[in-house]
Amino acid sequence: MPENSSSSPAGTTQLSSQLSVLIVDPNPALRANLQNMLNQSGVTRIESAVNASTAIKALGRKSFDIILCEYDLGSGTTSGEGQDGQQLLEDLRHHRLIPPWAIFIMLTAEGAYGKVVSAAELTPTDYILKPFTVQVLHERIQKAVARRAALLPVYQLIAQARPREAIEAATESARTRPHYALDFARLRAELHVSLKEHELAEVVYRDVLATKPVGWARLGLARAVAAQGRTDEAIPLLEHIVAENPRLMAAYDLLARCQQERGDTALAKKTLEDAVAISPYVVRRLRRLGEVALEAGDTDGAEKSFRQVVTHSRYSEFRNPEDHVNLVRALVGKGDPAGASNVIRDLERSLRGTPAADACKAISVALVHDLAGNGAAAVKELKLAVDAVRAGGALSPNMRVGLAQTCLAHRMDDEASEVMIGALNGDDALSAQQALNVFVRAGRPDLADGMGKQLRAQAQILLGVADEKRNMGDVRGAVQTLVEALHMAPNNLQVMIAVVGGVLRQIMEMGWDHPLAALAEEQLEHIRTLDPAHPRLAALDAEMEAAKRKYGIST
Repeated sequence: MPENSSSSPAGTTQLSSQLSVLIVDPNPALRANLQNMLNQSGVTRIESAVNASTAIKALGRKSFDIILCEYDLGSGTTSGEGQDGQQLLEDLRHHRLIPPWAIFIMLTAEGAYGKVVSAAELTPTDYILKPFTVQVLHERIQKAVARRAALLPVYQLIAQARPREAIEAATESARTRPHYALDFARLRAELHVSLKEHELAEVVYRDVLATKPVGWARLGLARAVAAQGRTDEAIPLLEHIVAENPRLMAAYDLLARCQQERGDTALAKKTLEDAVAISPYVVRRLRRLGEVALEAGDTDGAEKSFRQVVTHSRYSEFRNPEDHVNLVRALVGKGDPAGASNVIRDLERSLRGTPAADACKAISVALVHDLAGNGAAAVKELKLAVDAVRAGGALSPNMRVGLAQTCLAHRMDDEASEVMIGALNGDDALSAQQALNVFVRAGRPDLADGMGKQLRAQAQILLGVADEKRNMGDVRGAVQTLVEALHMAPNNLQVMIAVVGGVLRQIMEMGWDHPLAALAEEQLEHIRTLDPAHPRLAALDAEMEAAKRKYGIST
């Protein structure tokens, strides 16, 4: 536990009284001790939370400059169980409940190697091993605050959706504040990635590595290379990273993804298993391992992974009912209906009341009925699942694909088509071709043709909506609608021409936008491939060159 002190930290200046701090600790005596230590350092704006759930609620109400979080949060629940600090941090980062500049400091006496590694890989600003003195706490906070002050102007530009200016500010700040040059270089590279300028990010990472072989730059370089489609070049880079720094866990994740893209599912599973052996408490990696194990036909491995996912996420505010479905899928694959039924009861007991949970329960029950050979009962449940999705049950694209495939197996063609059309929307949407391939692989090219016609008809409607928005002066809205149309009909020349024209109009009127410009250039090349003599092609090429000249973009 922290060592208390009755005097102010020697040889240090007081921290700003304007700093706000959230203490997350289940022990009232330790919370009081931490508050006393902060008071000695000049910090008075302090609130407390006793566990992950109350911390998430507090952070939903307001933001804090600093979060001091005890690793072992289990005693803050009536059952003595709950999320630990690492799982809380994972939720906060993934669901963006804290901004990038928030200071998160983990306090831990945890001796378990795997847990400490897991906490470190999820990038807390710092972590302090107990016992510690008021002097140590003061110095760590002071150092974190100084770093945040240096980076904050760039972060603010990012928050204002001004990435170009943020890159310029990071470049200038690296010159004027060389102590944080590596931090600014990292921000620049990440901004280029956010703009899909992976080749420029690669240059930044290579420049950093030329001066200092830091792990994040090596990993960033591998990510940039992989993002440019150079998977065979990325894999040896990642293998080298893992060999030299086996604690850089994100390298395993990317290596597994590259291996899977290359068709090496078994090797990807082995890579994820190695990562989980080192860092066994990161839910998203366990989930990915379960998915890969299912794909590889390893139902025992899938069951083990998804059971751990369900267990570790039990006390999260962001539990995902799809984890129960995947566990049921693994148990059904093993021929264990009793185990699958137990999982369904747990899903019903702990996650009832939302359309997504209702859909997942119905899918799970249908899987058990199929195992028992009760097709009529399975169809009934599948119809309930589709109804729940129709009522707003948000399922991931992969879960929608699984539902559609099961519907097709029961000749529920209309329901399968409806489910797959819904998979084209959202942040992780499938492409039209991916959706159509579900029907092709199921031996139903007739349904693929029918869905293709539906999508083309919807794209035509969206072209009309885009025209209306443009006529009303909503240029950005028109482009967003055109991009939706392109997503539904990616090889439609009329849609492609409209997208390029709309993007160029927005750029000429509102400023250069690299991702949109890249999209327009990609579509121009696609048009050139499909119809090199298209009457609009030369004019659009000329407009693109005019836009580049206007904004000084190198050709």
